[in-house]
Amino acid sequence: MEGVRKTVLLVEDDREFSESVAYALGESGYRVDCVHDGEVALEYLQSNPAPCLILLDLMMPGMNGWQFRQRQAEDEAISRIPVVIVSADSRAHEHARALGASGCLRKPIRLDDLIESVERVC
Repeated sequence: MEGVRKTVLLVEDDREFSESVAYALGESGYRVDCVHDGEVALEYLQSNPAPCLILLDLMMPGMNGWQFRQRQAEDEAISRIPVVIVSADSRAHEHARALGASGCLRKPIRLDDLIESVERVC
């Protein structure tokens, strides 16, 4: 449908990074909803239409990305939503494979790479 923007859920505790991602993807026609930890992300997913993609940081206070992915996998209603890991960890790509993610972006990220990854999945 024309005029309907695809939604991306960004699960990230760094406010400045979240704002940059939201701006870049917003300019590319996406709606970006930002939450600061995994528990809030699960609550979001229970009460909103499914996003086309979840961008997930691994290291967050509260429920981290590892714990979120475990809970997501256990919930049939949200288990099929694709996830791209966004992490500064030098082993981010290994972690993404271990978590069954659709992709991985290592911080600091290039915004062109971000947009390309989102477009590939959404």
